[in-house]
Amino acid sequence: MGNNKKRKEKNHKKKKRKAAGEQSLALRYVHEWVFRDSPPTSPAGDAPDDFAPQSSHKVVDPVVFELHCHSNHSDGFLSPSAVVERAHSNGVKVLALTDHDTMAGIPEATETAQKYGMRIIPGVEISAIYSPRHEPGVGDLVHILAYYGSSGPSSSEDLDNLLLNIRDGRYLRAKNMLLKLNKLKVPIKWEHVSKIAGDGVAPGRVHIARALVEAGHVENLREAFNRYLYDGGPAYTMGNEPFAEEVVQLICHTGGIAALAHPWALKNPVTVIRSLKAAGLHAMEVYRSDGKAAGFGELADMHKLIKLGGSDYHGRGGHDESELGTVSLPLATIYQFLKMARPIWCNAMKDILQSFAKDPSDANIEKITRFGIPKKSKVCHTVNCGKDIVDLCLSSWLTSDEKQENEFQAIRLMLADTLIADTVQCRGILHLSAE
Repeated sequence: MGNNKKRKEKNHKKKKRKAAGEQSLALRYVHEWVFRDSPPTSPAGDAPDDFAPQSSHKVVDPVVFELHCHSNHSDGFLSPSAVVERAHSNGVKVLALTDHDTMAGIPEATETAQKYGMRIIPGVEISAIYSPRHEPGVGDLVHILAYYGSSGPSSSEDLDNLLLNIRDGRYLRAKNMLLKLNKLKVPIKWEHVSKIAGDGVAPGRVHIARALVEAGHVENLREAFNRYLYDGGPAYTMGNEPFAEEVVQLICHTGGIAALAHPWALKNPVTVIRSLKAAGLHAMEVYRSDGKAAGFGELADMHKLIKLGGSDYHGRGGHDESELGTVSLPLATIYQFLKMARPIWCNAMKDILQSFAKDPSDANIEKITRFGIPKKSKVCHTVNCGKDIVDLCLSSWLTSDEKQENEFQAIRLMLADTLIADTVQCRGILHLSAE
């Protein structure tokens, strides 16, 4: 009996040490990516699967990820800069700006994040339709979150065209909603909705709801949705949304991570999740500010999907809105997310840079600097050849280890003798790198 007890205690301690080691490893991995540090080196002789904690490395605090929020480039109330500043004040270190059907706010968010040492994940929440028989205009509205590396999507024209088509459909959809409201004796002017949405922003239901409030037809946004604008409601109409499976496939094709947003809002989440997993879905939202959505963690496990979550912050204010950074993601979840995402993002970066190496034109320079470049770089102080631009981008995009990959080094060598300092885009980069 005594030997059995000692053996159990020994096994228990061994499991605790292994768990502590795994957590330490995950924490260092996440920290390395967030702060672009070189990974801690293991003492000589350690096996790759040795999870024993290394006392020589300082344990760092966990970092807060916010993976779902909106700015005034879609239906949010705050500018991208204001969203980043608010997130920073809440302790967020990594922010995914996921506006509806547009990535227009990413450059501003990236520039502001540099001031605070934050990292931006370029994201977008894509409107789609799940229709089992693929009947156009028939089905349930589904939102797919796309997360990209710092370079953004590869084959970006494909994604841009999809998003533009959806946004064009949003204009027509909003006008049809106003027609329905007018028939319901709830008149709203198009100019009113357009003014609320702002220049260049495709109007959504939130903008119409705000117009209803301002016109005095309802007390608040909740009443606007509950009475008129809910899915299938008296003023609801569908837009020009693509099929959800096609959206997931396009995200995968362009080097992104595809995640199903708020599955608890779906009529038949089990069927949708199964179909989207077959199309290539990587993850789904499970965590909310009030904890884990009941039953959805099990669904994610069943389909081998990473369990994510975010505040879905819009900046409306009020007691019913979750604040930025309030959804607590377990360290293991963040580790799994980055372990899956980083190789995919690196491959997208290679595709983008290889296209630039083959054709170092203004158009391709614009593509690789689309979502911002560091205004101060330790890598190069002048930009006069293609290699300098690649170094400038890689210093912002990658960790030290990732930058040493053979394919990135090969791209640098290809561009070593390519003089491009006289191009328009490069003059802009030269100005930024000298600031």
